[in-house]
Amino acid sequence: MIKVSLRSAGTMSALIVLLLVSGCHRHRKSKSQPNTTAYADKLHEMVEKKVLPPEKVDTTKVPNLRWPNFSDYQTIVATFYDDRNYEVAWTRDGAPTASAKGFIQAFQDAASKGLIPEDYDAPRWADRVQALNSKSDDAISLFDVAMTVNVMRYISDLRIGRVNPSRFNFEIPVQDKKYDLAEFVSDNAVDATDVPKLIAGVEPDSDQYRQTEAALAHYMDLAKQQGEAHADPLPTVPKAISVGGSYAALPALLARLQLEGDAEAGATLSSPNTTTFDSSLSDAVKHYQHRHGFTEDGKLTPQTIQSLNVPMDFRVAQLQDSLERWRWLPEPYLHARLMVNLPEFVLRGFDPDHKLDFTMRVVVGKVMGQHETPVFTHMMKYLVFRPYWSVPVDIARKELVPHMEASHGYLASKNFEVTNNKGILQTDYTAKQVAQGAVMVREKPGPKNSLGLVKFIFPNQYDIYLHSTPAVSLFDQTRRDFSHGCIRVQKPADLAAWVLQGQGDWDLEKVQEAMNSGPDNKTVSLKTPLPIVIFYLTAIVEDGAEVHFFDDIYGYDSEMQKVFSKGPPYPIKPQPIVPKTKEGDTV
Repeated sequence: MIKVSLRSAGTMSALIVLLLVSGCHRHRKSKSQPNTTAYADKLHEMVEKKVLPPEKVDTTKVPNLRWPNFSDYQTIVATFYDDRNYEVAWTRDGAPTASAKGFIQAFQDAASKGLIPEDYDAPRWADRVQALNSKSDDAISLFDVAMTVNVMRYISDLRIGRVNPSRFNFEIPVQDKKYDLAEFVSDNAVDATDVPKLIAGVEPDSDQYRQTEAALAHYMDLAKQQGEAHADPLPTVPKAISVGGSYAALPALLARLQLEGDAEAGATLSSPNTTTFDSSLSDAVKHYQHRHGFTEDGKLTPQTIQSLNVPMDFRVAQLQDSLERWRWLPEPYLHARLMVNLPEFVLRGFDPDHKLDFTMRVVVGKVMGQHETPVFTHMMKYLVFRPYWSVPVDIARKELVPHMEASHGYLASKNFEVTNNKGILQTDYTAKQVAQGAVMVREKPGPKNSLGLVKFIFPNQYDIYLHSTPAVSLFDQTRRDFSHGCIRVQKPADLAAWVLQGQGDWDLEKVQEAMNSGPDNKTVSLKTPLPIVIFYLTAIVEDGAEVHFFDDIYGYDSEMQKVFSKGPPYPIKPQPIVPKTKEGDTV
């Protein structure tokens, strides 16, 4: 009896599996048009294996997936097919559907989106379509699963990017905009009549994103032109060449400046054999320098020539990286009111309709010493006028205690005061107490305070904020990575008035009064918090389609390209964020 029962149980299990695969008596969850379940067993087998095994099809005619391991999507793919009772999705009567054809075209055009066409098998679809003529179960099933995997990869990559930003220690809530891919693809993509329109709806609804995408297409064309021209790099120079100076490679310089539009297309040299660097070339160089954040002096400097020799392929990669990062941003940060672009050393403010209101220079975290300003999103909630700066114990021990040991009056002479842990002022203290953290040192408010006269707070785990500074000469530098992580702003009074606009009677005059003669450590909360993005774009498009490029100061572009070079599956799972900065040590 026991053996019979076991055999009966095994038979029942087999029947259950068959019922699940065949879809009998199950509720179909997909909103797409019903299709055949004739290939259900093949589809189920391929999905369960998490790869498309080459032995199922003659791969000399129908190649397997370029990246056959789809384990990162296997659960979603299984749900997709389970919800539709393992019906095929992308063929009818053995021929590709209109939606399948639309996605095949999208895969082939993936480079125009800053993606890699081979990630979606772009070169392989023609053979797969041809193989469908055989009407074989293997060819139809492989086509279907391959299409499902690639459509999911493509839509996800456009929606939230290929790599989770936490992979680079960036704190951006990309998961907030993540689709239920199984449901979205089945309900929206399978029967899509206008695939380009569907794709446009998946991408960020942002003018800055669309401008970057248009710039990418332009620079891909420039890269092609440059590759076909086989031009030699411009000769370097030992020192800057000013107007009237001599440069032997002027024809090549003019051609290079014309390539990106810094010199007019019809511009010519004064004579074919001239070597004199004239004012018209200087103006073109100045325009180029403006787009790259260099000193705009119009001189042909070693730095300018080095930048001019950067291949257009590299500029294409920068634009691709920018598109990837734009895809990470959910609302309200895609249309944030404030955005700091770290490689550019610039803060932008936008009106409620996301039109540019202002730009100002900023100083950001130093490249050396793990003082890089982190990349993250947050809400600005309040300002503090005439703030104290509480000196971290480590800094006090290293930089203040040696002077205190030489002179007990040192702290008072340098605008510092000492408190106990309850904030009560202390007049009787020792250098040893300061070194041990038994008492706290703070810099008194005023124009000489390290934080300046106002700071802008968006509470975060990094203790990063915007603030003014007495070291205003740093804003005259073209490369402005001088801080310990916090962001110093060029026009703090203007920024404070802008942030507080519409909030009572705050205007520029009242802000300046609060900064210069108001009460110390005065907090003003914002009635409506402002979204702020501390971002990282080495390629950005200004209004008027002018493309600006910047150095990869923190090496994040390089890290991203290394990840892309390995191909799917990309690291899409969230990873813990590990702050490099220490609280209080970020000024």
